[in-house]
Amino acid sequence: MTTATPSRTVLERFPAGHPRGSWPADEYATAQRVQGTNAHVVMDLTTDQFLVVTDTTTRYLPTEQESTR
Repeated sequence: MTTATPSRTVLERFPAGHPRGSWPADEYATAQRVQGTNAHVVMDLTTDQFLVVTDTTTRYLPTEQESTR
């Protein structure tokens, strides 16, 4: 029996050692949901980070610094 793992897009990463814990990640995920993106927070134990992820593929938009290179 094989199970397919849905692909996820990481929208943002937050350090788990942040003084406010997962709150910054939760707030970012909430802001993304308000904008219509189905975002949620998961913990990456390997990197010790909270990841805000979505199960949908998102289009990459470069930052202003990247677009001026």
